[in-house]
Amino acid sequence: MHRARLSLVLGAGLACVLALVASGVAGAMGPQVAGSGRLSSAGIHLRMYGSARGWAAFTPRTDEHASLCSSARPRPQDALPRWENGPPFDDPAYFPIGVWLQSATNARAYQDLGVNLYIGQWKGPTENQLQELGEAGMPVMASQNEVALRHLDDPTIVGWTQQDEPDNAQWNGAGYDPCVEPDAVMRRYQAMKTADPTRPVWLNLGQGVAWDFDRPYVGRGSACARRWDHYPEYVKAADIVSFDIYPITSPYDHIRGDLSRVAVGVERLVEWTGGAKPVWNVIETTHIKSDQMPEPRHVRAEVWMSIIHGSRGIVYFAHEWQPSFREAGLLHYPEMREAVAAVNREVRELAPVLHTPVRERLVGVRSVTPDVPIDVAAFAYGGSTFVFAVSMRDEPTEAEFTTRDVGIGRRVEVIGERRELPMDGGEFRDSFAGYEVHLYRFDSLFDAALPWLGR
Repeated sequence: MHRARLSLVLGAGLACVLALVASGVAGAMGPQVAGSGRLSSAGIHLRMYGSARGWAAFTPRTDEHASLCSSARPRPQDALPRWENGPPFDDPAYFPIGVWLQSATNARAYQDLGVNLYIGQWKGPTENQLQELGEAGMPVMASQNEVALRHLDDPTIVGWTQQDEPDNAQWNGAGYDPCVEPDAVMRRYQAMKTADPTRPVWLNLGQGVAWDFDRPYVGRGSACARRWDHYPEYVKAADIVSFDIYPITSPYDHIRGDLSRVAVGVERLVEWTGGAKPVWNVIETTHIKSDQMPEPRHVRAEVWMSIIHGSRGIVYFAHEWQPSFREAGLLHYPEMREAVAAVNREVRELAPVLHTPVRERLVGVRSVTPDVPIDVAAFAYGGSTFVFAVSMRDEPTEAEFTTRDVGIGRRVEVIGERRELPMDGGEFRDSFAGYEVHLYRFDSLFDAALPWLGR
């Protein structure tokens, strides 16, 4: 038994040494390491949070070798918690794909798009809404009102919703009150958990999550705008934490068109939760209140940016007020419906992969155009390595990928595109249009599932 343990320890040490050697070869090329972050113009990999564009340097790549066999950084939660009456997080085929505050009468239409969860019911839930959702087989996260509390044994209800966007200034009918203090949000959370500890509580925060530290969101109000200390407290008052920002339809010039804000917000929530809670986020699909409308490529980019940076649940915002009010605006645009259905199919098919830990140091990437970073996340599943990549700018570039899982004469499948790329000595290359997403799979020669590799 002692010999077996010694062999295991030596094996782990040898694996780390081999990985370090491979890292040294890759390091000479200056690639970005799979996980999250960006490649600076000097080829230095930095984790990025907050600063002039919502980012600030953290953990430079020069520390990479020292932390290769262990990881202290917060990461997306690897093992999702299990609630007795909550969503089926323990099902590897399940990935939460929700829609916000839509009529129960449209549940089957959203199911056709791949939506598997309703978030909220207008002035509900009511008895009729719960009946209609139950008949459609659409689970819901709902307000914990009197009707809902009479249905604690109803499997249609799989979670509870906190007050939406408590971090923003609160409309009182005549003007705005300050944001809701975190301790008030916590008291509400504790009351909800006391009433029903068997379901998770979902909290959605506003777009201020992804604004610049030195230029906070004006919609938080003068009393709260610079209270960044609120956010680590807010996230304690929920089991699942979310936020929304809509960069294509934003009325703010410095936000409009900058899809990377989606990644900024997800990264911050992962950081503020310490990677200990599921992070979700809300994606735009309509005009909302703008003359602009996201294109299908924007929605796909926002979804995969979110996932690459740590989101483990996607919620679509389907309302619009321009050119006229439509609660189910998404359903009125055939091209957008098809795009949402297509990206949802991708996510569902890759759900078992997304249930596995991110392998932060398994794959590196270098953008040939330094001002157009490519962000990546790598996973090991079923004897294959999966690499999900997205361009973080609306400009074209070439990307050079390097993997420690070195093989000769192998091919890289580009999932869903009916093409393959050659891999030579652990390297492959691909082109990216602006905000383009590519999903890759190749056979693994290392057992990358071992905990000391790719972490």
